[in-house]
Amino acid sequence: MGKDVPAAQIRPERVSEYINRELSWVRFNRRVLDEAMDKSKPLLERVKFLAIFANNLDEFFMIRVSGLIRQLREGVVASPADGMTPAEQLAAIRKALALDEKRLSDCWDNDLLPELAKNGVEILGYNDLSDRHKKFLDNYFKKDIFPTLTPLAFDPGHPFPHISNLSISFALSLRDEKGNELFARLKVPESFPRLIRLPADSEDKLDNKLDKMGLRGAAGTDRFVWIEDVIKANLNMLFPGMTIENAVPFHVTRDADFEIEADEAEDLLLSIRESVERRRFGFVVRLQIERKVSKKIKEILIRNLGLDLFQVYTQKHTLGISSLMQLYSLVGRPDLKFPPFAPRNPINSSYSKNLFRAIADHDILLYHPYDSFKPIVDFMYQASRDPDVLAIKQTLYRTGSNSPIIDALKDACTRGKQVAALVELKARFDEEKNISWARSLESAGVHVVYGLPGLKTHAKLCLVVRREKGGIKRYVHLGTGNYNAVTAGIYTDFGLFTANPEIGADVSDLFNVLTGYSALREYRRLLVAPHSLRRELISRIDREIAVHNESGGGRIIFKLNAISDKESMDALYRASQAGVKIDLQVRGICCLRPGTEGLSENIRITSIVGRFLEHTRAFYFRNGGAEELFLGSADLMTRNLDRRVECLFPVESPAIRRVIIDFILPVHLDDNVQCCELDSQGDYIRLKPGDAPPLESQLWMMENKG
Repeated sequence: MGKDVPAAQIRPERVSEYINRELSWVRFNRRVLDEAMDKSKPLLERVKFLAIFANNLDEFFMIRVSGLIRQLREGVVASPADGMTPAEQLAAIRKALALDEKRLSDCWDNDLLPELAKNGVEILGYNDLSDRHKKFLDNYFKKDIFPTLTPLAFDPGHPFPHISNLSISFALSLRDEKGNELFARLKVPESFPRLIRLPADSEDKLDNKLDKMGLRGAAGTDRFVWIEDVIKANLNMLFPGMTIENAVPFHVTRDADFEIEADEAEDLLLSIRESVERRRFGFVVRLQIERKVSKKIKEILIRNLGLDLFQVYTQKHTLGISSLMQLYSLVGRPDLKFPPFAPRNPINSSYSKNLFRAIADHDILLYHPYDSFKPIVDFMYQASRDPDVLAIKQTLYRTGSNSPIIDALKDACTRGKQVAALVELKARFDEEKNISWARSLESAGVHVVYGLPGLKTHAKLCLVVRREKGGIKRYVHLGTGNYNAVTAGIYTDFGLFTANPEIGADVSDLFNVLTGYSALREYRRLLVAPHSLRRELISRIDREIAVHNESGGGRIIFKLNAISDKESMDALYRASQAGVKIDLQVRGICCLRPGTEGLSENIRITSIVGRFLEHTRAFYFRNGGAEELFLGSADLMTRNLDRRVECLFPVESPAIRRVIIDFILPVHLDDNVQCCELDSQGDYIRLKPGDAPPLESQLWMMENKG
């Protein structure tokens, strides 16, 4: 039997200057769960938030918890800035997640399921079905599911089978005709949807029962059954002559973290292919199993999966709840979803067919999803077809399926342009897609490179070189988000078109670093990691301290996804101690502890989780009135500043600077509906309007951005 986290390695709780990174993430994800519990949200949106919470948690175990378990088993004693050992972190994570799991079960079983039924969307158990629906499912099982199933015995002649990552399986205890107890595993096939839709049947007894209870939805009823319920009801077909004593579903999460070390492109491609394959066989990090499991089955799984007790989570609710994302897609009920939103196109119609003229005239800010992604696609296609365009260079991190950006780059190549694309193969969980894009681009003649050894390229850059009357001119798009038309509709991101000569020259130089052997480390206007970005940001924080000490009015505003880099946090602590007023809006991980006397009482930290995923990065310094504002791809995390190619770019246009500083940032900082404030204990407190008018920043942006 496995063991629990060693108690000797867990010290009494203590308060550090820093909040633990992993616990900060758990608290962020808890706010995603809060959205699922918020009854003011449309019903299917709440279901989607529940699925996102579960999917986030799967990835957290695959990447972060796996690393802690590896440290624990290898006897690593080093601890992060907050001082917690691996054992302490694992114990604290488990304790925090126990509360979240209970809230998830209550939300799903006692709130969402009944509300869905009232609104004509039902997820039913096999035993609740009419005979007609049971017959339909039994026939579906025999015809489609049964041929794909492979029960695997476990006995002296059959080794314990491999359990693949994130799969749902049945642990089965059986007895043969002689009374011998046997054990088998049956995997639920992933080639079928988790939720099977039932055919409509208006004469169904269940319909009549629901009508009498007043639970029928006005739009009719969509009914679904979990595929594992159908399989469980038909297990006798798989084990004729056997008595099935227990059939317990379980779910396994494996280590999916790996590091790629390769110096040449072909080696990198091969290494990533092999590593993605190894991901299926990483050690087991977590076992989720039905609470009613027998002691014997539990012991068999723990022993053969090589688990300790703290890695086992017995659950009341359905396993693999992230599959509820299917329900959101399957149910065509716009009345149960957010109202559709049509983004605006900020490009003046007179410029729409000649974006080069528009950008040459003035810088253009895009704020997705409130502004359309279409200008970026148009920019790429106009560049590909313009006979005066000589070259296009672009970084690609996650571009999505059927990407118009990929198509535009291929089109440009067929038209004789010099096209270079840096494809970041190591974007986690997108490695296989990125390999496919890379090969597709190469086959079209695009010069494809894979970045610098030991670094991920996370910067979002596109450079177009054009021949004009006055000579060669560079047009640039820089952003905070990926060149992905899908996520541009659900992530908030800034994008900037500019023909600024110094920024264009910097981007050109940076591409030479990425594609060639340039060793350039300093740039005219850009702040670039891993060489200058941290140093330049900290120097500006220290400058703000000096200006404040001289004349007062020190002010810093950062809006970003995460902050955990110790040097950056220490610089902000220094600024707070000097009296500089600091607002940090951090969507996810935040290890900086606000509101601590003598350390951070001048730092306010807020966070927004809402309809759109807050993804922008903005860095504002008042600088005694000579304001500076940077946008870009980097969060203040050690990995971003030391192990990635990141880029922050200045907003040079006074008009655009004023829009961001005077409207966009204040609206988000003043949000009192979706916003939470981080307290000195590391807990998030949901803000309420009180006597002030309600202000929901994302809704405000949808209604007022223009």
